[in-house]
Order: sequence, then structure tokens, then C-alpha cells
Amino acid sequence: MKRTFFLALLLLAFPLAALADDVDFSNNGGSLSGSSAGLSLSGSVLTEVVGLGGNGPVLGDLGSVTFTTGSLISGSLATTATYAAGGSFMITGNGTNGVPNGVIFSGAFTSTVTWAYSSTLSDGSELFDIAGSLGSGGTVQGYAVVSSDGFNTVSGTLGSGNTILSISPVPEPGTLALLGTGLTGLAGALRRKKKKQLGREHMRPR
Repeated sequence: MKRTFFLALLLLAFPLAALADDVDFSNNGGSLSGSSAGLSLSGSVLTEVVGLGGNGPVLGDLGSVTFTTGSLISGSLATTATYAAGGSFMITGNGTNGVPNGVIFSGAFTSTVTWAYSSTLSDGSELFDIAGSLGSGGTVQGYAVVSSDGFNTVSGTLGSGNTILSISPVPEPGTLALLGTGLTGLAGALRRKKKKQLGREHMRPR
């Protein structure tokens, strides 16, 4: 009985190893456009990942980042605008330098997204800051260099983006093996207990 209880506690402890870690994603470039219908980004390159699976910085062409927002709620694209939550946000890895090959995160903005004028560059293009939340403590920040047609719509290039997400790490093979050992031991203990109970019932006088 004590052994069964110990193994059960061991198994209950394993979910603690899957607690989420903060992972920092950086991306550069990509086409950004905006209108009253929303902001959208495509073709932005994932350039750095820090903390995925507990690892340090990983650099290179690691994948892509895309997003869309909800529609314009208030303000102006010329100064400061607020976009509705919703849309989509996706980070995809390409399998380089240990980064997973496939979708790392797929979600949506869970709060309003702000679009705020920062400065005007020497070539006349405008610099804007972008910020939003993705839930579970996830945040998105970046800046874009855009041109406009009277600020009913904007188009340009994302200068850089930074996304911090809470992501549960994938268990290591050693952890999975230990979990398998615990499950096997628990199954064996339960089997022996059941066999002992059957033996006692068989020996009872009828």
C-alpha cells in the first residue's frame, strides 16, 4: 500500500515538470499593412528564440511570424489607433538550430492592439509602435516603418518585433522514460494487490 501511494505521488509530481516557461521570440522585416479593417503582417522572419525548452539564445533564419488584428475601434492611423482583439497570431519554426519544424504558437490577440506614432524619418516615412497581448502573460511589441495615403491605409515594413510567451516545454526523453518506469511500477503494484485480494476471497469458507 505504501509503495502504491509513493508511486502515485511520483506520478502527480510529473506535471510540475511541464510548467510553462517564458520564451522570447524576435522577428525582423515582413510586409505590414493597415486599414480600418485591421493590421496584418506577413513574411516576417523569426531571427532569435530564447528559453524554448530551457535553452539559451538561438539565432538565424528560424521561421516566420504572421498576424492579423481585429478592426479599428478608435483613433487614427496618422497618430494613435486602437484595434479590437481577435485576429490571429502565428509563430512557425523551420527546424533550424533545434527550433521545432512547424507551428510553435497559434493564437489570437486577447486584448486591444495599439498603434502609436513615434517619429518621422529623414526620408519622410513614419515610425510607429505596435503593442498587444496574447493571453497567459503573452505580450507582443514591435515597430514599423510605413508610408501612407492620407492615413486611411498604411503599408510598410516591420522594423523588428518581440514576442514573449509562456510555453510548456516538451519533456526530455529521460523524463519520459522515468514516467514510463513509474507507470509500470504502479501497474505492477495494483496487479499484485488485486491478486492478493482474489486469493483471500478464494480461501474464505463457503
